[in-house]
Formats: sequence, C-alpha cells, structure tokens
Amino acid sequence: MDIQTVSKLRLLFVCLGNICRSPAADGIMHLKAAERGWDEALTIDSAGIGGWHVGQLPDSRMRKHAAQRGYDLVHRARQFDKETDFDRFDYIFVMDEQNYSDLRSLARTSDDMDKVRYLGNYITHFGGPQVIPDPYYGGPRDFDFALDLIENACDQLLDRIAHHNRL
Repeated sequence: MDIQTVSKLRLLFVCLGNICRSPAADGIMHLKAAERGWDEALTIDSAGIGGWHVGQLPDSRMRKHAAQRGYDLVHRARQFDKETDFDRFDYIFVMDEQNYSDLRSLARTSDDMDKVRYLGNYITHFGGPQVIPDPYYGGPRDFDFALDLIENACDQLLDRIAHHNRL
C-alpha cells in the first residue's frame, strides 16, 4: 500500500518526563519515516506525563547515544495535555506500565483509551514485546538498550503501517 494515498496518521510517543525515551522515539520515527519518503504522511510528536522538564532538550546522554546512531534529538519537552492530545493524535504510544496507567486514567472516553498502546508491543527482537525501561538512572548500556528497543519497535510500526495503514 502506498502510504501517500491514505490519510495522514498522527503518532504521539509518551514517557514520564519527555527527556529520554519518548523524544528518542520521536527522533527515530522522524528519521525512519523520512528515509521511506513518508515525511508528509505522518505527524510525529512526543510528550511527558509530568511537566518537570518542559522546554528542555532531551537528556544529554540520550542525545549523545542517539547522535552516535545518526539521530538528532532536538525536541523540546512538553507535558501531555489531555484536553488536546487525545483529539490531535490517532495513536499514543507509551513506554511502560506506569505511563499506560497514567494516560488511561486521563482518558475522557473509551475512544481515548483505545488510542493508548505500548510501543514495546511492536518489538520483535530482544525476546519480543516488552516495556522500554527508563535509562535515566542507568549507564551507557541502558541508553543503548532503550535505543535498540525503540529502533526495532519503530521499524515494525512503519512496516505495519505500510502493509495495513493501521496499527
């Protein structure tokens, strides 16, 4: 299926503070979509559950590890807004159980709840579906592992969109 012939899909990635996992997913998905020529077919953004880091660039360690893989993480942290984000996005991908629980508790309707998905459900390597652990309190391996998982999940999301135009 040619993604250019279908309506634009709007994807939001969410983690706790929007400085590690979700901006990484945002940057990875932007580059991978561009490599497929899908820049105009997808709206991609990220947000955090909490507002502690609003306006900040992603964590410097995540930026460093992402840059080593060719990703430029320039997203400025923002907090998830239940009044607008549920309406603005078709799919909202969370990184772990707490993010999932937090967003579902903010959902206003069952349609809002249905939009919330685990990004880790799209992981096919590394033992299959799993949560994407927060590397914030870890070391270099933790950042690399989070990026490995996110890259795999983003590849699978794009493949699924290409074949089904839905998730």
